[in-house]
Amino acid sequence: MAKMKSHRGAMKRFKVTGTGKVARHKAYKSHILTKKSTKRKRGLRKSTILGSADHKRIKSVLNV
Repeated sequence: MAKMKSHRGAMKRFKVTGTGKVARHKAYKSHILTKKSTKRKRGLRKSTILGSADHKRIKSVLNV
């Protein structure tokens, strides 16, 4: 049987950490940045850990 392919769009958006958690980038950082405060934009730079509700589904499409 053929190997399962990873979802290429998900591979670009999510990263599995060394401990097996899934990291993602924060939303609302792509446009209309003039009305957002510097503090708010700075907080959106960092990546964060994916919530538990989506964790199993995302790991399955990443084939991890």
